[in-house]
Amino acid sequence: MSDEKRKPTPEEKAKAAAEARAKAEALRKAKEQQAKGTEQSAASPSNAQAAGGDTSEVQPTAAKPVSEMTPEEKAKAKAAAAAAAAAKAKAAREAAEAGGAESGGDADAKAKAAAAAKAKAAAAAAAAAKAKAAREAAEAGGAESGGDADAKAKAAAAAKAKAGGAAGADEAAEAPKQPSPNQPYLDKYVTRISEAFGADVLEAAYINELSKDVPTLVVKNERWHDVARFLKEDEALAFDYLSDLHGVDYEDRMEVYYHFYSYKNRQSLAVKVKTNREQPSVSSVMDIWRGADWCERETFDLLGIYFPGHTELRRILLPDEWIGYPLRKDYVQYDEEV
Repeated sequence: MSDEKRKPTPEEKAKAAAEARAKAEALRKAKEQQAKGTEQSAASPSNAQAAGGDTSEVQPTAAKPVSEMTPEEKAKAKAAAAAAAAAKAKAAREAAEAGGAESGGDADAKAKAAAAAKAKAAAAAAAAAKAKAAREAAEAGGAESGGDADAKAKAAAAAKAKAGGAAGADEAAEAPKQPSPNQPYLDKYVTRISEAFGADVLEAAYINELSKDVPTLVVKNERWHDVARFLKEDEALAFDYLSDLHGVDYEDRMEVYYHFYSYKNRQSLAVKVKTNREQPSVSSVMDIWRGADWCERETFDLLGIYFPGHTELRRILLPDEWIGYPLRKDYVQYDEEV
């Protein structure tokens, strides 16, 4: 590489800067000496006159105002000022070049430092990215293994639950069923009615598990009215409140379902009375529980079950001329426009 294109070394830059400073200092001293010489030349005419000497060689141009100078003096002063300005400009230029060399050195150093810092930051970023990738890979592997572990745990739990369910089912099959808490009440009702009317008056007695374990009796149709009065008037039973009465069509038979409650004993009872579908009939209990009035009329209106003993058995929802009973399973609508 040639000397013109080669960058100066720091030592060369320092040497150039020193030379520039020396030149500037020499220029400053020369200016000071020139200024002193000008002052001395300005004072020399008066000194010469006082000593009686010759003043023809003295240059009074620097002390004269420009308006008093001759053309030759003005030209000489102008040339001297131009020379001084040229020297000053040269010194300033050399000083600037020296400073530029120094600043160039600083710029290079700064550029190198910036490049090093940038390279260091890039290396750190690459290392961080690599560490992040490794961590994510490890987490992904952990998630997969965790998923396998979860699946295995779930499968084990399911197998255990299945085994436990099977064991529980076996135990439930083997263990006897616990009696209902209402069983003593049912036994009491059966005993009281059997003592009063005989055991054959009841077709069935059971706990209805589908209806809050309510004790339920199935009473023979022909004995129903007598049993009904006994349920209300017997002091041990005292079912003084009829809460509901409705009919059901089972296609092969019909039933009337009664719900009773004893305010005295705080006990409930359900009674069923069966009848045929050809001529369905169940004795009215309106004379025992006055609330049976409208319930028996509704059952008659919708199912066609008769209640002998009712004082005013007629339709309550449908008009009297209505044909058929809408809640029967075999009901066919007579008037298609309705």
